[in-house]
Amino acid sequence: MVDTSVELCGIRLDNPVIPASGTFGFGREFAELYDLNLLGSIAFKGTTADPRNGNETPRIADCSAGMLNSVGLQNPGLEAVAAEEIPALAEKCGKPLIANISGFSVEEFVRCAEVMDRCEPVGFLEVNVSCPNVHAGGRNFGTSAEETALITRAVKKVTKKPVFIKLTPNVTDIASIAKACEQAGADGISLINTLLGMRIDIKRRKAVLANRMGGYSGPGIFPVAVRCVAQVHDAVRIPIMGMGGISSAEDVIEMIMAGATAVQIGAANLVDPWACKKIIEELPILMERLGINSLSEICGIA
Repeated sequence: MVDTSVELCGIRLDNPVIPASGTFGFGREFAELYDLNLLGSIAFKGTTADPRNGNETPRIADCSAGMLNSVGLQNPGLEAVAAEEIPALAEKCGKPLIANISGFSVEEFVRCAEVMDRCEPVGFLEVNVSCPNVHAGGRNFGTSAEETALITRAVKKVTKKPVFIKLTPNVTDIASIAKACEQAGADGISLINTLLGMRIDIKRRKAVLANRMGGYSGPGIFPVAVRCVAQVHDAVRIPIMGMGGISSAEDVIEMIMAGATAVQIGAANLVDPWACKKIIEELPILMERLGINSLSEICGIA
């Protein structure tokens, strides 16, 4: 009997499969399809201090081997998520949840972290540093090791829960940014976020997305994600949640061999709402076929 369980910062998950933030909402629709307790955990929809309506439409575009999105962090805001969405999700899923938080200033990150720290169903904080810093000319926090470390230290001061920093691949040296997070006290790293992309409607002679550019996700970015996970695994000693184009049990094994302890499934949920369930069911069968007794024995083996 193979062991699909993994341990993240002292918290045991029955399996490494986690729906990625932004692709699973707050679990309400998926709970109608299958038992959410099958999952390792859930990274629920990215939350900001204030409610956001998101970007103008169109904000989704089809691509070869994936999709572009420029949703713009649409969410009901921190207070509504803490008071309504998290308790409702906890009734459907008894696993330690992953709260994905975003902000446009250090103060907003801190405010979100403080509230999520008080939410009992939340087991982990995942800090999305891909937002623009409004106090630094709009440059994304995550493209600077110094600013990413600044956010890490600020969040760690106000929570006792494990903090994973979600990094953007739109940089030249992702490993150095991950090392800065580790040195600033991060408990883990989530990677990768979407790649920056663009599509043009050649008949209308203009960008497909109202925001012109958006995040590219789906199977097309999987090799990039594997490379980033491998590089960061070589650079840090804290656990990694790997994501980016994972759509099969084979992809899960490959990502773990690159150095991920757990994985998140993103765009695949939008193509097939049963994707996570299928991967969880297929994983032990694949492990037996490959002679893998436990996932810990192959983490970073490549």
